[in-house]
Amino acid sequence: MKVSEVREMSVADLRDRIEIEKANLDTMKINHAISPLEDTSRFKKVRQDIARMITILAEKEKSLI
Repeated sequence: MKVSEVREMSVADLRDRIEIEKANLDTMKINHAISPLEDTSRFKKVRQDIARMITILAEKEKSLI
């Protein structure tokens, strides 16, 4: 997910999306434990997306105060 796409999202949408992506990451980890994934670099991409969304959410919440 690109930074510009994340910045366009509202605070509530960001919170929801972060929870969805965290659940997606947990599911991927469980599936990988059962049968290895072909593209393990996806773990890194998802973690980076989550971190990016958390950072932008913090910036938006700070600007609201």
